[in-house]
Parts: sequence; C-alpha cells; structure tokens
Amino acid sequence: MKETLLFIVELINDFHDNIIHLVEMAGFQLTDKQLHFWIIGIFGMVIFFITHVVFKYIAKFGILCISFIYTMTVLVVIVFAIEIQQKITNRGNMEFEDIVQGLWGFLALFFAFLSIYIVYKGAVKIMEKTRSQKGRKGKSGSRMSRYHSS
Repeated sequence: MKETLLFIVELINDFHDNIIHLVEMAGFQLTDKQLHFWIIGIFGMVIFFITHVVFKYIAKFGILCISFIYTMTVLVVIVFAIEIQQKITNRGNMEFEDIVQGLWGFLALFFAFLSIYIVYKGAVKIMEKTRSQKGRKGKSGSRMSRYHSS
C-alpha cells in the first residue's frame, strides 16, 4: 500500500514539474496557486464532460445506476483516506487489502439489496399487470351486459 501511494505521489509530482516547465517555456509567469487554479479547473471540466456523457447514457437504465457509481466513488475516497490516516497516526496498519475488503463489503450488501429490489419491482409489475387485466375483464363484461339487456 505504501509503495502504491508513493508511486502515485511520484507520478503527480512529475506531472506537476512537467506542467511548470511547459508553462515557463510558453512564457507565462504563474504562481503555484494560479497554476492549480488552471490545471485543476481544466482537469475538473474534462472529468465533468466525460462524466456527464457517461451518466446521461447510464440514466437510461435508471437513477439506481448513478447512485451506485456515486456511492462507490465516495467509498473509494473514504477507504483510502482511512488507510492514510492510519499510517499518519500509527493507529492501525495501512494495507491495500483493507481497502479491498471494505469495498467488497459494500458490493456484497449492495447486491443483496439489489436482489431484494429486483424481486420487489418484479412483484409490483406482476400485480399491476394482474390488476389491469382484471379491470379490462370487468369493464368489457359490464359493456356486454349493457348491450344484452336492451
């Protein structure tokens, strides 16, 4: 876990240094805060447009899919933060397996919920179909009796 975080930090630092070099080569004099404003702003907009297209497509399948993706994303951030906090405070072991097990816990409980949800939605659909068929039989029967009684 520690090695993975160090690798990610090294990639980010290299990216940061390369961006500073490119900005200086272009003749811009930006402070670190200005650089963060532009880079994170642009990076955020790219993520937003990609996310918007993907979520718009996924929304066709229902808001449940979007809720799952959002929850999973938040959980990934939280479990990484917990593991980093454990390393900083020395109150536990920082292990990648803890992250994996935590996320598996969410997935297991989510799929249990999803199974119940699917059964419930199926039962509701069957009941609605049964009601609409009974309603049509009752209405057509009353029309027929109206015509026959004349």
